[in-house]
Amino acid sequence: MRPLRVEPLSRAAFAPFGDVIELAGARHYPINGGSCERYHDLAQVDVAEQGGRPLINVFRGQARDLPITISMMERHPLGSQAFLPLGETEYLIVVAPPGELDPAAVCAFLSTGWQGVNYHRGVWHHPLLALHHTSDFIVVDRGGQGHNCDEVALAEPWQIDLSMLQAARAAQTEQN
Repeated sequence: MRPLRVEPLSRAAFAPFGDVIELAGARHYPINGGSCERYHDLAQVDVAEQGGRPLINVFRGQARDLPITISMMERHPLGSQAFLPLGETEYLIVVAPPGELDPAAVCAFLSTGWQGVNYHRGVWHHPLLALHHTSDFIVVDRGGQGHNCDEVALAEPWQIDLSMLQAARAAQTEQN
């Protein structure tokens, strides 16, 4: 198994794969007579292909034990898919660019806890990787006709261990 380096999740680093959904740096303004702050247009929801419609779901991710083996990836060719944690919970994001899956292009990110992600259409990603405890996420994705999930097994799996998470946490601390 090959080790997979984990880096802190940031808008710039994640841009080739989708959107980071977070309040820091987001456009916002007061609404409702100033009693509420609206953080506006945080992600590009793309679900209309072939008459698709948006679905709002809750995914309950079971905590993964370390080390984590990345032996498969999936993509949604007909729509984006967004994950927003319900609470402050670290989780891992493993992605690769759209197109033919290139195992050498697989990247891993560690969320700060409140960050969500929106995978753009066709971006390869690993299913939800909750850490530490069972975690709930609101998921916005596509419903409708058409095949919208491709899965591929990796010939040579990647592995993420505790030292890789610790390095990503240290890098997050340096960035803040």
